[in-house]
Amino acid sequence: MNRRLTLLFAVAGGAAVGNLYWSQPLLDFIARDLHTDTAAAGWLVTATQLGYAVGVFLFVPLGDLLDRHVLVPVALLAAAAALGASALASTFGVLLVTLALVGLTTVSGQILAPLAGDLADDTNRGRVVGTVVSGILVGILVSRTVSGLIAGAAGWRAIYVVAAVLALVLAALLFRSIPPLAPRTRLPYPALLASVFRIVRHERSVRWSLVLGGTSFGVFTLFWTALTFLLSAPPFSFSVTAIGLFGLVGLAGAAAAQRAGRLQDRGLGLPTIGFAWVLVLVAFVVAGLGAASVIVLIVAILVLDIAIQGHNITVQTRMFQVDPTARSRLNTAFVTSNFICGAIGSGLASFLWARGGWTAVTVAGAILSGFALTVWAVGRRGALDIRAATSGP
Repeated sequence: MNRRLTLLFAVAGGAAVGNLYWSQPLLDFIARDLHTDTAAAGWLVTATQLGYAVGVFLFVPLGDLLDRHVLVPVALLAAAAALGASALASTFGVLLVTLALVGLTTVSGQILAPLAGDLADDTNRGRVVGTVVSGILVGILVSRTVSGLIAGAAGWRAIYVVAAVLALVLAALLFRSIPPLAPRTRLPYPALLASVFRIVRHERSVRWSLVLGGTSFGVFTLFWTALTFLLSAPPFSFSVTAIGLFGLVGLAGAAAAQRAGRLQDRGLGLPTIGFAWVLVLVAFVVAGLGAASVIVLIVAILVLDIAIQGHNITVQTRMFQVDPTARSRLNTAFVTSNFICGAIGSGLASFLWARGGWTAVTVAGAILSGFALTVWAVGRRGALDIRAATSGP
């Protein structure tokens, strides 16, 4: 797993996950073009996310069953076809279906992350996985900004054309770069899916990791969803483009993810997780006190993103070490759990904003941070380093 291949994995993972977010800043634009209202256009994001949840569960476990030298390029080709169909969609209904297919097929990033763990050696696995996951995080953070810029210059369909072409190029590069790999298991496909639940049921360390990972993703979406409400309302009243630029502040979190992976390589994963949750708590307190200040909010964003992204890569790397033969299935559990909790966090943001505004949101974030710190502290008492044993907290 040399630097060139690590970088390629990071770029491919970021491009893949970016497909989930192209439409978010363009909903009003798309609604006008396809003669529907903006509220209805919001279902485009929902359809993409639901398709992604199904795709992760159905296809990512195949990384333990099939040769990923072939599986990853095939997934990218399927995503390219769905993206091309989205660019050509003539009606809102057709676009709804094609974007659901985009979500269903854009799972290559979640296959590449455990593959990076397989190809890396024990001394630098955290650094390699951290770099790949950093690429995925960058894709999430910059996709909205890139989408707005391209759509503003050439229309909303152009972003899907560009994304389809990029997927084709990456499919060719990865087919040439990923070495042929023997399957990690011989389980039949139904048994393979069932084994995802069996791993979660049997491994205490996995359940502990899923609770912490899901909580972190939930508070992350809670914060960012509510931040959109805050910045679009007085006294800020920022435009959609200006709000999207705040996502670029979170790029510091992607750098932190790689550094956190190196800490895990040095056996410091458990204290890193606890320290990250202290930072999350601090971020919500700062955000609550500085609701009227852009500078204070930017500080809170920086602290929150560094903590959350560093936390997630540490937890994910530890999970990959539970069972090297089941990394794709472990990643399936991790990503699916995060997605469900992220959806809950987004819905909770809307609920709390309607009843208590930014104060209610930040108080809820602080409470959830305290819950996660408690889970970490209780689990840590009997925790073993997963590098040495598969039993965990």
